[in-house]
Formats: sequence, C-alpha cells, structure tokens
Amino acid sequence: MPELPEVETIVADLRPHLVGRTIVRCELNFPTIVRHPEPEEFVDAVVGMRIDSMGRRGKYILISLTPPHLWGGGGEAAGGAANNLQLVVHLGMTGQLRLVDPVAPLANHTHAVFFLDDGRQLRYRDPRRFGRLLLGTEQALLSSKKMPRLGPEPIDPEFAPDELYRRLRTRRAAIKAVLLDQGAIAGVGNIYADESLHKARLRPDRIAGSLSKKSARRLHESLRESLTLAIANRGSSVDTYRDAWGEIGGQQEKLLVYGRAGEPCFTCGRPLSAIRIAGRTTVFCRRCQR
Repeated sequence: MPELPEVETIVADLRPHLVGRTIVRCELNFPTIVRHPEPEEFVDAVVGMRIDSMGRRGKYILISLTPPHLWGGGGEAAGGAANNLQLVVHLGMTGQLRLVDPVAPLANHTHAVFFLDDGRQLRYRDPRRFGRLLLGTEQALLSSKKMPRLGPEPIDPEFAPDELYRRLRTRRAAIKAVLLDQGAIAGVGNIYADESLHKARLRPDRIAGSLSKKSARRLHESLRESLTLAIANRGSSVDTYRDAWGEIGGQQEKLLVYGRAGEPCFTCGRPLSAIRIAGRTTVFCRRCQR
C-alpha cells in the first residue's frame, strides 16, 4: 500500500500541473469507487470546478476545489477555504493517480478520468479496487466518518518526541501495531514501520507503553529519517506503486529489513526474522532489535 512518502511524491509531482486547472468533464468507469456522495452527484459536483491547491494528509491526497465564480483576480479563492470542496483520493493497495495526454491508451482498471481544461487527463487506476474517491468539505467528511480522524504527521516540524512518547505510553499494543494505527500516527504503513523500528533498535512486538522517553526519542528520530529519505528517493516500488508519470521509486533498493525475511541483517549478519503483528508480516533482527 502506498504510504506517506509515496503519496507525498505523487502530490509533489502533480501540484504544479494541476493547480489552476479546471475540470471540464468526469467519467466514471467503475462508479462504486466513489464512496461519497453518490456517483452521479459526484460527477455533477466536480465538473466546472477549479483546482486551487493540492496536499496530503496521512495517506490521503487532498485536491481542493473552488467554483470559478469565487476566484478573485489574483488567482486565489475569493470565498475562502470554507467554500472549498475536497476531492479526496485514497490509493488503497494498488491505486495509481496519473496525469497523461489524451492520446495515451486507457489502461485496464482505470476507474475515473478527469478531463482538464488544458486537454490533459487525470486518471485514477486501481486493479484491486481497495482505494476510494470522496468529495465534500473537510468537516462534512469527518463528521460523516467517510474520512477518519488522523493522528499527527510524523514529518511535521511541530511533531516533537514528547508527543510521540505521550501517544505511546498508554498503549498496551505492540509498537508496530500502534505505528500502523492512523489515529495515532498518520501515514505510516508496513514498510516504514519495519524500517523505523529497525533503525531505532526496537523490537516490533514490544508493548508500546513500555518505551522510555529515550527510546521514544530514538523512534521519533528514526521515523523522520526513514520517511524523509524515502521521499527524497521518490518512494518504494515494492509492488504496484508508480509515481504520477508511471515511473518506479528508488527507496526499495535501500530498505534495511522490509521484505528481507531470512536474508542477513546488514548490521550483524544474522538472518532476519518474520512474525505477524496486527495482521501484517513484520521483519526484524532478533540481535539488533532486542
């Protein structure tokens, strides 16, 4: 599943090309990929809307839309953020969001196509259909529980080690399970949980509440390091992830433990172990992560 670095890469790729563009048409080839509102209402609502910003929250892509009549002459939404709808894209396990020329062949499993005023198309493709599209104001999506309330962003400069310690100290679950909980920390998934715990020298099955402040500080540092390095390398293409241009990332070549069960630890040489935590395969070194 694309995690924070992969989603951040896609958003950074698309932002300079999409901001200021208008959606002139929308076609849904698999309408149930739209989870809110009804597909027909979704199509009617996005057509004619202008993209005024693009961002990320956790693993969600947020495309802010404003009706053209609310835009001022300076290129900013005259009505303010309260008037903006959010087109929310969650990539699920195999979702891909690409900007293409209209002559590009339509790939199998392309479920939504947004036609832009410059002639290009924004296409959402998802072979396994675990992703989803949402449309609504931020508050409406949260209050209707169509979008979950997410924890802090681990790469946010304001996210301090003490905040991570506070969130861990009352939890009786394994550290790995807490890192996967999007309500505790936003954007971390299986890949970067394993990588961060290895760098922090922490066993993934250790009870989160047992961590000292010093250990939490180590984990905080390793989380930020793992995520920012992956962003710099344009994400990990360990399965189906591709960026906005259909290219693979480079971080998969630098992973220390994820997907390497049975292979030697780069630090001590001992074969890496695999266990199941929160339903996910978890790889770690029994010697380095005590």
